[in-house]
Amino acid sequence: MLNPKTLTTIKDLPLLAKTVVDGFMNGFNRSTLKGPGLEFSQYRSYQPGDDLRWLDWRMFARSDRYYIRESETETSISVRFLVDASASMNHDDDGIAKIAYAKMLVASLAWLANLQGDAVALNVFQDGKLFSLPSKPDPQHLQRLFYHLEQVKPGGQFTQPAHYKELFADNGRKELLVFITDMYQANGEIFSLLNTLAALRHEIIVFHLMGQNELDFNFKGYTTLEDMETGETIQVNAQTAKTVYKEKLKQHLDVIKAELLGKRIAYRMLSTSQPLDEALREFLVQRKKGLVQ
Repeated sequence: MLNPKTLTTIKDLPLLAKTVVDGFMNGFNRSTLKGPGLEFSQYRSYQPGDDLRWLDWRMFARSDRYYIRESETETSISVRFLVDASASMNHDDDGIAKIAYAKMLVASLAWLANLQGDAVALNVFQDGKLFSLPSKPDPQHLQRLFYHLEQVKPGGQFTQPAHYKELFADNGRKELLVFITDMYQANGEIFSLLNTLAALRHEIIVFHLMGQNELDFNFKGYTTLEDMETGETIQVNAQTAKTVYKEKLKQHLDVIKAELLGKRIAYRMLSTSQPLDEALREFLVQRKKGLVQ
């Protein structure tokens, strides 16, 4: 159910998100995902006004008294999704564009975050503009996020740095930032954004999307390659260029990974052919790590 090709047949984004999360959580212990704490350290007596979801019914069965499980840490946080909507995100492999995969990924992670009681927010970087949807925890706000996500149509280049420090530090609260991008940048503008965000001490996960055809370079004969953001073209002999291409690609990915990990930014490269469960698992690992530090 988490296969991207299968998921593209679901046109309703909320339904797709629910399908992905339900599939991912099959066999998963839901109690570790929900509530005001991933772990709890003690019980206390029930007080009027307490959330009834955190009553421990086993304790009630043993003692005939109501107890609330208390969390060691308050885990409700703000999760902000940053989406690269530059023209290169239109890159298609086997009928799945990077932007389509990005939308499925953001929708699923936002559903999961909302399930955990987290506030969600959305920023879209596109052709000199920056769309912002503020952070709120309620289900109605989640529907707004889905609506704006559905409207995203990639074009132009990635937004140049503009007052990022003021934009992402205005509430003074640390957030979990989930950045979905293909890491295509003309002048280091994506690194500039991430440098600023890391300096603000936010927890950051970067999901680097690539088409499987980009990873394999499985073209034959002479091929014309076009830069989707500048329109420039180049002809290459795919057979002779493949070995050099793969070496250069490995060097490129190693540089990106080293640059981000050096700033304590979690990094995961995903092929658009990969099931979404790997991304959801990485999200939960990083979320929990940020909460217990």
